[in-house]
Amino acid sequence: QVQLVESGGGLVQPGGSLRLSCVASGSIFIINAMGWYREAPGHQRELVARITGGGSTTYAASVKGRFTISRDNAKNTVHLQMNSLKPEDTAVYYCNTDGTASASGYYNVLWGQGTQVTVSS
Repeated sequence: QVQLVESGGGLVQPGGSLRLSCVASGSIFIINAMGWYREAPGHQRELVARITGGGSTTYAASVKGRFTISRDNAKNTVHLQMNSLKPEDTAVYYCNTDGTASASGYYNVLWGQGTQVTVSS
């Protein structure tokens, strides 16, 4: 009943920018935290950025200063603005929620299907 749908991925040259979006659909009352994770080939899924309901943010050291996470609570949406992209940023990016209360129940963790980001010349 609750789904996360990502969008905005694609192919971009080094130094370019992309803006990822994730919408949580369903009869949602509140989402505690939302975040972005990424998984590159041969690597474990890692946290990229996280934002709490109160707006506190956390970033991986590798993206700090280049990426910005934000959320629109009214729309149950989280965004990831990615600037100065590097080839090392190439990965599948997944949207995540932690602590979602909805009409269908309470969900500790939810994941989107992922969106591919490729940084290459």
